[in-house]
Amino acid sequence: MERSDIGRRIRIRGEYLTVLQERAAHLEREHAAGAHQAVAEERTRIARELHDVVAHRVSLMTVQAGAAKTIAADDPEGARQAMEAVEHEGRQALGELRHLLGVLRPEAEVGGLGPQPGIADVPRLVEHLGGAGLDVSLEIDELPTDLPARVDLSVYRIVQEALTNVLKHAGPGARTEVRVSTDNHGVAIEVVDTGHGGTILPGSGHGIVGMRERALMLGGSLDTGPYPGGGFQVVAYLPIGEEPV
Repeated sequence: MERSDIGRRIRIRGEYLTVLQERAAHLEREHAAGAHQAVAEERTRIARELHDVVAHRVSLMTVQAGAAKTIAADDPEGARQAMEAVEHEGRQALGELRHLLGVLRPEAEVGGLGPQPGIADVPRLVEHLGGAGLDVSLEIDELPTDLPARVDLSVYRIVQEALTNVLKHAGPGARTEVRVSTDNHGVAIEVVDTGHGGTILPGSGHGIVGMRERALMLGGSLDTGPYPGGGFQVVAYLPIGEEPV
């Protein structure tokens, strides 16, 4: 083989490797950009929801303060209780505002105001998805009624997204179990399916990005991965401690 042929082959191989490297780098940049966009969109969504939560609490404070003013002369004890309720709602609203300011984006569009779903709505969510063809069971502890609204909302959203992923990716006949429990420090969520269909790898998919973002913003954690024996699991823990005012 002539030296010129060898040189040409080496040059062609080098060019081919360069093209492969450039393509791999391009795909990696696209993946990173997609993940970044997913996080930004999820933060905007969370900010919008927290805005609704804060607005709802401030509305309650306004009503309670007005009631206290009306009855102050005739019912001092009732007025005192109303103002204690205003103080409680105010502390909760301050906690929500701290999280809101941490995620709010200038370009976020604020939708209509109103209460957001929470743990109390999870049974209805499970029933709805059962009607959509998902074989799902729910085990839920008697949870505190005074959970911070951001935790209450995030529990619902994580269960909702996890079950949506099951509908999208689990094989036919997959059974799903949802467990929500609590201790003195936080709420634990576990969603396990027995599907044998397309498996979502940990960290892939924007749904998992969104769930993990919610958990991390609350100082919690979220782990995902294959379930022993087949299927997939989502395990999250959300702290419930109140922040100091």
